[in-house]
Amino acid sequence: MQSFMRFENKVVVITGAGSGIGAAAARRFASEGAIVVLADWDKTAAEKVASSLPEKRTLVIGVDVSDVTSVRAMFDRVVEQFGKVDVLINNAGVHATGSVLDSSLEDWERISAIDINGVVYCSKFALPHLLKSKGCIVNTASVSGLGGDWGAAYYCAAKGAVSNLTRAMALDHGGAGVRVNAVCPSLVKTNMTANFPEAVNQKFNERIPLGRAAEPEEVAAVMAFLASEDASFVNGVNIPVDGGVTASDGQPKIA
Repeated sequence: MQSFMRFENKVVVITGAGSGIGAAAARRFASEGAIVVLADWDKTAAEKVASSLPEKRTLVIGVDVSDVTSVRAMFDRVVEQFGKVDVLINNAGVHATGSVLDSSLEDWERISAIDINGVVYCSKFALPHLLKSKGCIVNTASVSGLGGDWGAAYYCAAKGAVSNLTRAMALDHGGAGVRVNAVCPSLVKTNMTANFPEAVNQKFNERIPLGRAAEPEEVAAVMAFLASEDASFVNGVNIPVDGGVTASDGQPKIA
């Protein structure tokens, strides 16, 4: 655990906190003194993560980020209980494979509802409180939002929207003291990627210069940096946390 306490008594709301990057973020912020709100549609999973965190500094809320009423109620409860919001981590997300031609419209509706609408809804209801606290937002985008992937059209579209929404909100609210940034992971060891065939994992390992997938904790560490005063002049960036994938111009390795 960390020896510094950058978030002591700060209220940090994390969506998708029941697993993967969100769970790692909850543990990281708690280790640095934060009051952590673990928000997830799977409340049982979030409660399991919360069971290892300080009870008096932890709140679990079941929320559907694609449902505006659910999101509004979440922030009402957080502010009623803690009086403020200091950090919003927009991490909840889903993935779907396929091209526009062969993916279903139901897939698009699900991806856009969670990966785009969820970020908008949470940001909209958090911002009035973040403006008061001079807080910040950290979004989970993706390298798939910085460039295209084969066979993941809807996911790329959604994460591209998150990346550019990050920039736009940074422009709109930076002058009022609210910074907005995003992390853009490549392959991360989460439930979302756990069932990838070994051949797929091998292709990723060959493509990632560091030769492996990221651990969720490695992404959470960058989130914590972006949310901290250490990043006080960082605003509107989409930081690749990708082991060097986006360092390439796309040409093949020949030596």
